[in-house]
Amino acid sequence: MPLVASSLHEIIRAAGGAIPFREYMNIVLYGDDGFYTRRGEAGRRGDFITSPEVGPLFAVVLARALDAWWKEMGSPASFTVMEVGAGPGTLARGLLAAQPECSKVWTYIAVEISEQQRAKHPSEVTSLAEMPKGKFTGVVIANELLDNLAFDLCVFDQEWRESWIGVNGDQLVEILKPLTEPSPFLPVFAKHGARAPVQREAQEWLRDALQQLDSGRVLVFDYCTPLTAMAAAQPWREWLRTYVGHEKGQHYLHIPGRQDITTQVMIDQLAAVKVPESVRSQSQFLQLWGIDELVAEGKAAWEAAAAAPNVAAMKMRSRISESAALLDPNGLGSFTALTFTP
Repeated sequence: MPLVASSLHEIIRAAGGAIPFREYMNIVLYGDDGFYTRRGEAGRRGDFITSPEVGPLFAVVLARALDAWWKEMGSPASFTVMEVGAGPGTLARGLLAAQPECSKVWTYIAVEISEQQRAKHPSEVTSLAEMPKGKFTGVVIANELLDNLAFDLCVFDQEWRESWIGVNGDQLVEILKPLTEPSPFLPVFAKHGARAPVQREAQEWLRDALQQLDSGRVLVFDYCTPLTAMAAAQPWREWLRTYVGHEKGQHYLHIPGRQDITTQVMIDQLAAVKVPESVRSQSQFLQLWGIDELVAEGKAAWEAAAAAPNVAAMKMRSRISESAALLDPNGLGSFTALTFTP
């Protein structure tokens, strides 16, 4: 039995035979032998591709937004950019290379729970395992973070019940128990076997991030669903997914610690903390901040140097393919960009 499965069985037995799904998810993703602790990573050699891994264009566009927000705040001399769930630091490197005007004064904090991924962060950033305490002015960025925060998994069986994970021999099994806490986001009625997430950790994260801001924004990129009731009406595998090695994984109770577990982020649950300042698709957000202009600039630079192309010209040419991936309505372009103000 793999190490994480063995220790998980011991934890479950010590807890009296079952643990809530949210606790199971935290152990298999972030425990001592969890997926993100030991192996899970974004990137072409990792398990999934996020927007920063497509290429530098995403960071160049985001740098424009950061500059605009910094100037909107009066160009403060103290400005913090805090990226939470920074992974191996790809977005941080991209923003450093983009050299936005606000980078002359910013403090860039990259928060990442995985020690092995923090080791890859660029030296120019402050690398931390968790969000520091204290008020600041700036922007908090969460790119594909909230979908990985543990949640309560609820199942409709004549009434809404809660998924707990137990052990039957060597097998992990699901046990349905009464809700530990009712949720206003679950529809009153649903089909038998319908499932829905209750994302209290995501709500707590947003609340904490907003409370730390004197002024500024929280910027969230993720795959989202407007209403929890919409998820409850869908087949659960459409919003609760597993990934490993760029492929869809197995059932969430299989190979614990060796695959990612991820969910759609329910906007109505975040809005209960604070109504978003803006809700856009990722493609709309990137177009708002000038991706089309940057691609046109890249095309012109490539055409000017086509007779004797150099590395700089080839990088500019890559904006064309990067833009196609970032704006893809069936892929990254369909992600949601949410902004919140304190």
